[in-house]
Amino acid sequence: MGPPPTPKRDVVWIDGLRGIASGLVVTAHICRSLVPHLLSPAMSDKLPPTLFQLPFIRCLFMGRASVAIFALVTGYVNSLGPLKRSRAGNVDAALAGLAKSAFRRFGRFMIPAMVATTLSWLACQLGAYKVAHFANSAWIRETSPVPSSSFAGAFYDLFQNLGTTWIDGFNTYDRIQWTLTYLLKGSMMTYLSLFALVYVKPRWRMAIIAGMFYFEWKSGDALVGFNIFCGIFLAEASIDPDVASFVAAHPYLQAIGSATLITLGLFFCSYPEEHPEWARWSTKMVDLGHWIFPKLVEFARYYPGMGADMVATGIMFNTTAKTILSQRLLCWMGKLSWPVYLLHAPLIRTVLTWVLFGASVRPPQGTDQDGNQLPPGWLPIANPWIVVFAIPLFYVFLYRVAGFWAQYVDPWCTNVTQQFENMVFREDAKADKPLLLS
Repeated sequence: MGPPPTPKRDVVWIDGLRGIASGLVVTAHICRSLVPHLLSPAMSDKLPPTLFQLPFIRCLFMGRASVAIFALVTGYVNSLGPLKRSRAGNVDAALAGLAKSAFRRFGRFMIPAMVATTLSWLACQLGAYKVAHFANSAWIRETSPVPSSSFAGAFYDLFQNLGTTWIDGFNTYDRIQWTLTYLLKGSMMTYLSLFALVYVKPRWRMAIIAGMFYFEWKSGDALVGFNIFCGIFLAEASIDPDVASFVAAHPYLQAIGSATLITLGLFFCSYPEEHPEWARWSTKMVDLGHWIFPKLVEFARYYPGMGADMVATGIMFNTTAKTILSQRLLCWMGKLSWPVYLLHAPLIRTVLTWVLFGASVRPPQGTDQDGNQLPPGWLPIANPWIVVFAIPLFYVFLYRVAGFWAQYVDPWCTNVTQQFENMVFREDAKADKPLLLS
């Protein structure tokens, strides 16, 4: 995840994939807020599943595969340019590009996140999360911050959370930003790996990257690690002439193989986050996981990560799938994926919560055994029909706000990063001359 780079022909379908992933993150958090039972494969261990709890369909509401896709896309997009320059023998330009990209990544990643945190902090201090504190949704209540106790304390809390986001992933004002420190780490893993391998022959580089994938797999880093190296490997394979020749010479194998990878990948992405023992199909996946995964790892991370890698690999070798993902709407969603990710959770806890719960009244809970009045219950949804209209309109509103962010906030963040770069970079680096890295 992160601000998408300038689109190139090689990565158009990646923009579409990123757009779908960001949209599914929003859907996952809305479902986690309103219908958390979809996280399980059935209503209980004795009741059958609903339609949306079945394999494949439940991928629409599972957000963990999207995080894996963000990591894979990070590895793919950030390595494609340096790999092309390395293959062309332009190693100095590849090294210079890696150095500059690694430096700029901090500003382009951290500044927008800090702006989003500050806006959520301001909304919190002004009482925008007040309704969320009483909503009949555990996720909304638990992720909604409370105002600080004093004016000075408010600024202390802000600066503390601006730091802890990148230290340990904790951010009171936007809990979902915990992923950003890992994705930033994944970017640095990409740059460092390419820096070390830029002089290596392509065939050996692919073998080493595959070895790094296996190392991350065995080390238990399912959130970012092996997904990053899968993205780098796919970027290398996408520009390898031998791979292209083999695929062109075996069209039937390409069609069957890519379809199989996509189908199996979506099935693995269906693995439930909660109570996998409640359905036969997910119980079998637990048994399989004990055979194929390292010990003591979280299957609910490994299965979506593995599934996302398989889906992306299948798409890369499937012309039809890439054409679908290259459609204008999906690419537009991909360009807005970064602001959508930063903004959707605060907007769910404010705008959507106001619409769904704001007009309802907390129901009385009666008295306890001693006759004392119990506190009122949580705010229910004002009217079930509101959900039917409010959620589609919320998506429209979210993407309009994200478009505003992309038009005004992102360029400002880029300008701040550029100004800092101009202040600290050497003169020859500012002129885009090759950096002396030896």
